[in-house]
Amino acid sequence: MKFTLSWLNDHLATKATLDDILGLMLKAGLEVEEVEDPREKLAAFTVCKVKAAEPHPDADKLRVCTVDTVDGEKQIVCGAPNARAGMTAIYAPLGTFIPGLDFALDKKPRKIRGIESYGMMCSTKELEAGEDHDGIADLDESIALGTPAADALGLNDPVIDFEVTPNRPDWLGVQGIARDLAAAGAGRFLRTELKKVVGTKPCPVEIQLDAPEACPVFAGAVIVGVKNGPSPDWMQQRLKAVGIQPKSLLVDVTNYISLDRARPLHAYDAAKLSGPVVARLGRKGEKLAALDGKTYDISEEMCVIADDSGAIGLGGVMGGESTAVSDETVDVFIESAWFDPLRTARTGRATGIHSDARYRFERGVDPHSCMDGLNLAIALIVEYGGGVVSKPNLAGEAPVNTKKVTFYPADVERLTGLSVKPADMRRMLKDLEFGIEDAGDAWYLTPPTFRFDMEQSADIVEEVARLVGFDQLPTTSLPAPEGGVKAITTPMQARVRAARRVMASRGFLEAVSWSFMAKDDAALFGKTSDALVVANPVASDLDYMRPSVLGNLAKAAQRAANHGERGVRLFEAGPIYLGDGPKDQRTVVAALVRPFNERHWQGTPAAYDSYAAKADLFAVLDALGQPGDRFQVAAPAQPHWHPGQAASLKLGPKVTVAHFGQLHPGVLKALDVDGPVYGFELNLNALPQMKAKNTKTKPVFERAELTPIRRDLAFVVDRAVPASDLVRHAQGADKKLITRVDVFDVYEGTGVPEGQKSVAFEMTLQPQEKLKDEDIQALMDKVVASVAKGTGGVLRG
Repeated sequence: MKFTLSWLNDHLATKATLDDILGLMLKAGLEVEEVEDPREKLAAFTVCKVKAAEPHPDADKLRVCTVDTVDGEKQIVCGAPNARAGMTAIYAPLGTFIPGLDFALDKKPRKIRGIESYGMMCSTKELEAGEDHDGIADLDESIALGTPAADALGLNDPVIDFEVTPNRPDWLGVQGIARDLAAAGAGRFLRTELKKVVGTKPCPVEIQLDAPEACPVFAGAVIVGVKNGPSPDWMQQRLKAVGIQPKSLLVDVTNYISLDRARPLHAYDAAKLSGPVVARLGRKGEKLAALDGKTYDISEEMCVIADDSGAIGLGGVMGGESTAVSDETVDVFIESAWFDPLRTARTGRATGIHSDARYRFERGVDPHSCMDGLNLAIALIVEYGGGVVSKPNLAGEAPVNTKKVTFYPADVERLTGLSVKPADMRRMLKDLEFGIEDAGDAWYLTPPTFRFDMEQSADIVEEVARLVGFDQLPTTSLPAPEGGVKAITTPMQARVRAARRVMASRGFLEAVSWSFMAKDDAALFGKTSDALVVANPVASDLDYMRPSVLGNLAKAAQRAANHGERGVRLFEAGPIYLGDGPKDQRTVVAALVRPFNERHWQGTPAAYDSYAAKADLFAVLDALGQPGDRFQVAAPAQPHWHPGQAASLKLGPKVTVAHFGQLHPGVLKALDVDGPVYGFELNLNALPQMKAKNTKTKPVFERAELTPIRRDLAFVVDRAVPASDLVRHAQGADKKLITRVDVFDVYEGTGVPEGQKSVAFEMTLQPQEKLKDEDIQALMDKVVASVAKGTGGVLRG
């Protein structure tokens, strides 16, 4: 939100300097992002007088001008068609930075077609003071030579840009900012009486409310015989200062009131309306050609403004092109309505329209400001454009403000430590326009209708503390408990911490992506639900709570690749959302690799594949104290994994712990990500809780005295049997003696029956005492029997 200092002074009587205002804004909770003083940007530019403008001898479109400047008489070669003797212009000396062109003039005179030029005369666009670039700025002759350009152009007003918090939509108007600054001690709030132009004839446009749940109140009036020319200079200067280009009186007035009073309005060309103006819900198949030049599909949940011809606007979002005002508009109908914030936000999200009206209505506009906004618009239009006003037409009514908050003044000191006199609290709250009913220890407060965030006594305490200044809060040390305090870490926090450590140790970079994603992208990773649609997304493509981290990681990897990163290894530990219930949130560790094999003189290393992803997954499980042999590998149940190149990790037949492997090429194409991409997603909530250890001290490493014994075995099993099943059953023959089982070969072909495969693995035995050959053979027989019983595998001869 931007405003100028002089604009603020319309609503605040103050002697405070700009620095004082900025300090009080910070104190009142208005976080200033930037202060732009055009006087600083235009400090090098001054007013000059053109004495002569002769044609250039070697160029038809150039003129050689003799110019009186603050530095004396200068020769300037100019290409502007309006350069002439006797005009008053803006002079830029040598070495000056031209903001609109984003470059600086040479410090030495420059020859232009053989004639030296000592500086430049500028257009308003080159000064970023307007859009006119066809000629140099042509100022009033009465402006004195050497006058600073900022003063000559009326751009000597500092512009303040600050961040509006979601709970304070009243700060979207300069009046609301002034009210809070007055309460903070900056001066006196000016409650200006609105000029009312009383109409004598009934409003010729009938207003109907067919959907009061979407539009509870709608006010409007017609002004006949308006001259829709330029708006007054002071209004244009203010709009330009905050980045809005003036268009015409009618458009500028509605924009000005939106910024001044946080009250959006809309102007219709009354001659283009047919029949009554109706606020209703949309109809199936309806479309709207909007003011932004685009056509939008209308759904049955949207609030529509319509006449007999159909939809002419989306309530609280944007008007339609068919009834737009123009320079030829003579009769205008002004709309001042209040639209349901939630429905407005949903309409804006569905259409992707980001308008100033939507921004205000979805955050909350004062429902009782309809008539004030309408009266102010009428007064300004009639004052600067003339016309005859009808009586206002009002349909519906604003909701009655029955909210009462019980406030205990003693809570201020109890909750904040601030000692504030009741009289000072009363003054602050009155300045903020709270209604106060004093009942001794308790005050019954009626919040103003533009404050939607006041619910309980603690909210009032925060208002008082904010205006006194959070920097005044006393510092109090927390009492130290006896015996000290042990660090409290939840089991889930411990799991996340351990997983992050091991992923970093394996060469992965941690990413922190949004917990949202586009709904279309989310559909690639599972079924979507309206319950997980974000009501007020930070961006149109972040409108759904993510069901998987992999989509965001894949896009992050692609962005890195687009910036020249050839091999990307990312991981993230965070939440995913499978429903809107507390149990539907999962904490996962997800990893994603976009492989690239670096060339090396010793040879190319093994490529990253699904098995490498599985190794990374099992490394995390090992760090979490989860033995790999307790899990079973199964075919992936999720469609975003590549069939045959991915698998699921299960704990029993019902619990799926993780998925790993290669992402489906179709999913990557839909995400606009180049493949192949590998990774895994581990559900930390699905892992069994490990038994707590009696001590955090690690056991002493005991070196085995005897040499390990290694034996190779190969089994023929059905092709569908996972190799992990053989490993698990082989190791289960004697878990104490068999310390490791590694698969080193899987074969199908000659010598192996059709539909079967040979799986060979190496077993490592770590004896604690000497073993005889017959002991080892007995163990091998036990392994063969265990594998045969568990998998049907037969020892290969």
